[in-house]
Amino acid sequence: MTLGLGSCVAVMLYDPVARVGGLAHILLPSPSLTRERENPGKFPQTAIPLLVEQMVAAGASTRRLHARLAGGASMFGGLLQGRTMPMGERNLAATRSVLRAERIPISGEAVGGDFGRSVRFMVGEGQIEIRAVGRDVTYL
Repeated sequence: MTLGLGSCVAVMLYDPVARVGGLAHILLPSPSLTRERENPGKFPQTAIPLLVEQMVAAGASTRRLHARLAGGASMFGGLLQGRTMPMGERNLAATRSVLRAERIPISGEAVGGDFGRSVRFMVGEGQIEIRAVGRDVTYL
């Protein structure tokens, strides 16, 4: 479970045969954007390979993995409009790039917009529930 995703991206990986799943909460698109690089779970370049490694150790097969994404919102609307790509879009682009490089297909998304989300990953069923204030519950 991860609560209050704004521009952050939740990456849920799942192997439906082994019923092994994992979630990474991506905070930034690259380690170069911060001095605090100790936590590899913050960045897609390090979080996704680490998650795959841990899932394989738990019995998953890389050939059966697929990804679902949530978050990547533009929480501050027009505040930086025209100056730079919003952080949510940057997080999504970096995450998608790493998934492509790892050859992990994306099978579902609830991304973008200007609102936060909370995610609950029910690994046993392989189901993901996404809630946002004032919006219908979404399942991936």
